[in-house]
Amino acid sequence: MDRQLRLQPYPEWRGERRAFQACLDGQAEVYLKERAGAPAGFFAAERRGLQALGESGASVPEVLSQGEDHIILAWVEAGAVTDDGMADLGIQLARVHAQAGTSFGFDCTTWCGEGRQDNRLMDNGHDFFAQRRLLPLGDKAALLGLLNGPEVQLLERLCTRLPDWIPEQPPVLIHGDLWSGNALVTSEGQGVLIDPAVSWGWAEADLAMTHLFGGFSPAFYRAYQSVHSLETGFEERVDLYNLYHLLNHLVIFGAAYHASVLRVLKRYG
Repeated sequence: MDRQLRLQPYPEWRGERRAFQACLDGQAEVYLKERAGAPAGFFAAERRGLQALGESGASVPEVLSQGEDHIILAWVEAGAVTDDGMADLGIQLARVHAQAGTSFGFDCTTWCGEGRQDNRLMDNGHDFFAQRRLLPLGDKAALLGLLNGPEVQLLERLCTRLPDWIPEQPPVLIHGDLWSGNALVTSEGQGVLIDPAVSWGWAEADLAMTHLFGGFSPAFYRAYQSVHSLETGFEERVDLYNLYHLLNHLVIFGAAYHASVLRVLKRYG
């Protein structure tokens, strides 16, 4: 980075990752995220994800610069969360999910938080969810001593039963990490999507995560369903989809998530 940045720490990331509200070249305010020793392609994947979401018609921050250890985004001024703003987010997510893919996966590796996502393409959604999402995290959790043998066997059995629970669905573009902290409403009342972990996946899985870690308002779901109706039984599948994110959090943050993972394994396994 050879442009002049005046930095003010922004209290979002901790540890190896840092975030700043910054002034670039004495003019525009920007948002800088940096990570020393970031995995190869880490910030390029964020840029690619924002590009894909933006091309679908969703509102995303403009990428001003990106390197191996940083990304600089145009500053987005967050405002009060209103029903109109949440409805706008619902419509935007429906636009994202209107982008149809031909296979499950993506054209690059992406990251869901600290979790690396293997996006090698597969034709079958159930196999993709099992082999590219759930089982690798189960193996990591076992190596870390966070899941025992019988619990891994429960996960393996659950993966064989995915077609019993989850109906056939086509691959569509998904945000991939859509909890309430990764969606903003601006001071003008416009929804903005940030921090994606994109892939071609199940729309239901994306929508399920909006129920995790705080959830979204009823206005969001009403607006989304005005464009995309939900298949019968979606509510019964929400926890199964979110097992991926719970396993990811188990691996990243540790045993605090074990009880939540085990509850889902026992319910569906």
